[in-house]
Amino acid sequence: MVRCPWCESSDLYRKYHDEEWGKSVYDDRTHFEFLVLESAQSGLSWITILKKRENYRVEYDNFNPDIVALYDENKILKMLENPGIVRYRKKIESSINNAKEFLKIQKEFG
Repeated sequence: MVRCPWCESSDLYRKYHDEEWGKSVYDDRTHFEFLVLESAQSGLSWITILKKRENYRVEYDNFNPDIVALYDENKILKMLENPGIVRYRKKIESSINNAKEFLKIQKEFG
C-alpha cells in the first residue's frame, strides 16, 4: 500500500490513514464524531486528537448527539477534569451547541 508521508510516524496515524482518511462517511454518528474531534483539534495536531479519541468516545457517550445536546454545567465540569480529552471549556461548550444544531439539521433534512 502506498501511504502519504505524514502518516508514517505512528501506528495510530497509519491505521487512521488506511481505514478512514479520505473515505466517504454516511453514518450520522460518525459525522458527529468528526465534528467534535475536528473542533477539538483546532490549534493542535491531529495525532494529539487521535491519541485521545477513545477517551472522547467514553466522555461523549459514543458521540450520540441526542445525549450530548443535553449536557449541563455539571457534565461540563466533569469533562474539564478529564485529562483524556482537550480540557478547554469553549471547545466543550461548542460541542454541546453543535450537537443541538446537528439534531436540528438532522430533523430538517433526515
